[in-house]
Amino acid sequence: MLELKNIEFSAVDDGNNIGIIKNISLELGDNKFIAITGPNGGGKSSLAKIIAGIYKNTSGQIIFDGVDITDKSITDRARMGIGFVFQQPVRFKGMTVVDLLRIAAGKNLSVSEACEYLSEVGLCAKDYIDREVNASLSGGELKRIEIATILARDVKLAIFDEPEAGIDLWSFNNLIRIFEKMRDADKNRTIIVISHQERILNIADEIVVIADGNVVKHEEGAKILPELMGGDYMKNICKKLD
Repeated sequence: MLELKNIEFSAVDDGNNIGIIKNISLELGDNKFIAITGPNGGGKSSLAKIIAGIYKNTSGQIIFDGVDITDKSITDRARMGIGFVFQQPVRFKGMTVVDLLRIAAGKNLSVSEACEYLSEVGLCAKDYIDREVNASLSGGELKRIEIATILARDVKLAIFDEPEAGIDLWSFNNLIRIFEKMRDADKNRTIIVISHQERILNIADEIVVIADGNVVKHEEGAKILPELMGGDYMKNICKKLD
C-alpha cells in the first residue's frame, strides 16, 4: 500500500515560490496497475518523482508498506523496492546490457538468467546481452532494457514517467504488451504509469487525474475511461480550475 497524505511541493522560479503539488492525498493499493493522467504541466511527473525520492516534498507524508518514507533517500526507497523509469532512459557508455542487469538484480546473474529478463521485454537476448548501453541503441530498445532492469530488481512499486516518450509505433505496441504482461503476472507488484495514451489508460485498474497540482478524479479505469475519452474532458477540467 502506498499512501500520500497532504503532499505539497513548490519550487522557486525567478524569486517566486510556485506551488506545483497542492495538498494531494491518495491511497494506492497493492497489485494494481495505476495510470496517472491529466493536462500538461499539472504536476503528474513531479508527483511521481516525489514518490521515488527524486524530489523532496515541501510538506506531507508518504507511507509505503506501513513505513513512513517521507525523509528517506532515493537509495533507501530503492532498497525498499521502489523503482523509477525516466522518460528518457539513461545511457551508460562502456557498460554492457548484462552488466546493467546484474547491477539491477544486485547479484551475479548468469547469462541465461539475464537473457530471460530480455526475453520478457521482447528482445532477442543473443543480439543484446553483450551490447553497450549507449547511443547505438534506439529509444525503444533502451526503454525495454530499462524495464528489464525493473524486472530483474523485482520491485514492489514500479513507476514509469511517460514511457511512450521518444519511441516509434512498433516499440509502443511492444511496450503495451509488456505492460499487459506485467499487469497480469502473478507477482506482488504495483505499477504506476504517467501517461496520456489511451491504450495505456485502457489497461489500468485505476486512473488518477491530476490538474493544477490537485487530484480531480480517482476511480476504477473502466468507470472513468469513457469520460476521459469524451474529447473535452481535459479542457473542461482546466476551465473549472481557472
